[in-house]
Amino acid sequence: MSGPAEAVVDLAAVASNLRAIAATARTDLMAVVKADGFGHGAVPVARAAVAAGAAWLGVTSAAEALSLRSAGLTVPILSWLHPHDEDFARLVAARIDIGVSSVAHLHAVAGAGARLGVPAAVQLKVDTGLSRNGATREDWPELIAWARKYEVEGGIRVSAVWSHLVNAEAPGHPSVARQVEAFEEALRFARGAGLHPRLAHLANSAAALIAPRTRFDLCRIGVALYGVDPFGAMSGGEFGLRPAMTLRSRVINVKRVPAGTGVSYGPDFVTTRPTTLALLPVGFGDGLPRAAQGRARVWLGGQRRPIVGRIAMDQCVIDAGDLPVALGDPVVVFGPGTDAAWTVPCGPTEPTVAEWARWAGTNPHEVLTGIGARVKRSYLSERVETR
Repeated sequence: MSGPAEAVVDLAAVASNLRAIAATARTDLMAVVKADGFGHGAVPVARAAVAAGAAWLGVTSAAEALSLRSAGLTVPILSWLHPHDEDFARLVAARIDIGVSSVAHLHAVAGAGARLGVPAAVQLKVDTGLSRNGATREDWPELIAWARKYEVEGGIRVSAVWSHLVNAEAPGHPSVARQVEAFEEALRFARGAGLHPRLAHLANSAAALIAPRTRFDLCRIGVALYGVDPFGAMSGGEFGLRPAMTLRSRVINVKRVPAGTGVSYGPDFVTTRPTTLALLPVGFGDGLPRAAQGRARVWLGGQRRPIVGRIAMDQCVIDAGDLPVALGDPVVVFGPGTDAAWTVPCGPTEPTVAEWARWAGTNPHEVLTGIGARVKRSYLSERVETR
């Protein structure tokens, strides 16, 4: 380590996760690399996923999509969250599929395609119950009618119909069956109106693993690609997923203190016995959630040791007990949780990102995407081909 903290991303784990999901889903997969690859680095993750067999990449903004193209990735890309007055011509010219949920967006996308003389690839999204993006059942016929008109005129090409599940992470939840039925109805309507989308997709990570009816032609793989069990297991669980990121730091100050010593702001924590305190140069400005204080642990000297006192913006304090701690000693904040999938000398029982999420009362997605820009990213198994 050359700095105070480092996020080490195992790209071999990314590839392994994609292959494990593909073996279960038995469909094409879209590797979702939005939010800078869930904090792992969009371009390296995308390259690893494509090399492992991902047929599509998924993002939520024009900037994310265009950065993948600029990096030399030529596979199909879907970008699905845009203001209605986006400069869609950039996406059309770069052969990016555009998610469309409203007639206003469709007008803008078709106009961009007409100006360029190239049909814009459009994926029509229907709201089957999530009540976020997507056309409602009432608005769907109008969207389909305009899509058919623009397709005949040559402004667009409808490449897919898709939607998003509400609660696939709860196995057997009745909303899944309801959404599948609503999605199939919307798909039938689109085809009956003369559209011929090549793809239909509904499944996310959880559904790809346990809900065969949701898989259709393509599954969108988000958090599971990064080795997080979507059902809440603290490690990869029964699906053979390997957490891809290890967040590590090192001790920058050590002090022996007596009982009755207050630690950090407040103080919210006061020592009850003589102990050694070790300072880490990472805090909530680097992505450690403040809400985890009082519960969070890190891996130091072959043991899980608690973070004590408030997590500050740039630093936090570990109660090392009677461990012999020295300046520069390595600390793993979270990792895979098993030495079988990791080669750095951090031991077999370091906390996982799923545990950090539980301690903070959030989900692993928020913890991973919150790892800040001043945390250096480095990559294992980085040499993968681009296509």
